[in-house]
Amino acid sequence: MDLRGLSPAPVTAFTKDGAVDHEANARIARWLVSVRGVKALVILGHAGEGTFLTEAERLDLIRTYVEAVDGAVPIIAGITGEGTKVAAEEAKKCKAAGATGALVYPNHGWLRFGFQKGAPQDRYKAIWQESGLQCILFQYPDATKASYDLDTQLEIATQEGVVATKNGVRNMKRWYTEIPQLKAANPDLQILSCHDEWLLPTMFDVDGLLVGYGNIAPELLVDLIDAGKAQDYTRARKIHDQLLPVTKAVYHRGSHMEGTVALKLGLVKRGVLDHATIREPLKNLGEAAEAEIFAAFDAAGIEPVRQLMAAE
Repeated sequence: MDLRGLSPAPVTAFTKDGAVDHEANARIARWLVSVRGVKALVILGHAGEGTFLTEAERLDLIRTYVEAVDGAVPIIAGITGEGTKVAAEEAKKCKAAGATGALVYPNHGWLRFGFQKGAPQDRYKAIWQESGLQCILFQYPDATKASYDLDTQLEIATQEGVVATKNGVRNMKRWYTEIPQLKAANPDLQILSCHDEWLLPTMFDVDGLLVGYGNIAPELLVDLIDAGKAQDYTRARKIHDQLLPVTKAVYHRGSHMEGTVALKLGLVKRGVLDHATIREPLKNLGEAAEAEIFAAFDAAGIEPVRQLMAAE
């Protein structure tokens, strides 16, 4: 997979009665792949409420996305199952449904208890061997016990089937130390930042972005990637400052879970979704937050998606 650009992690659209809305999800997919510089769509992750869906819903959503993009970009599925065998079986089913890649989440028990040496490497190996899905190494924040040490990352990054890392370490001391070593160990490894709430410091070291932010402002994020690759700080800072009201309204909230709800409200503001229905345990943010988010888009000059409005 060529991920040297923007890989949005779309939300999952629901009907007002809470069912997966396949028509709305296909609309999101078709719009995102129409944006220059979008290289893949990564579904069934945190922004996509992937762990809130049944297995049947997850597989049906993959099929919807594969049909909607019609080969334009690969569809990457979040693999979240607990246990190595469970995750490998999940990946095999996702491959059969049409996925090309796997964003491999850590076993979430590790968030509380930490991981044993060698266990993450075996998780990636099993997923690749069982499914053939191209794997993305997912580096969790430094504050969690599921954030892999450098040796673990290096071993995963040089395993067969691993093509990229989605790095969200959120510790720039580690970023500036570890990213060069990962690239040295595997020059073909694609470095993807997922620091939605403060992208600018990472923009000059990456091949691309894999972010929920890509749902709501893909056009500007593609421009930001271009500026980073050109090492044009002045241009990158200008785009960052334009986006800042939206960044604050969506990602400088109490938690990233609130950010997921805010992403859906942003898509309503842009005319991509008709409503921002979510699933428990997510909670609505309330009218004041909705008004704040809508105002942030106006302040940033981010307009509704005109081709969708014309199609309607």
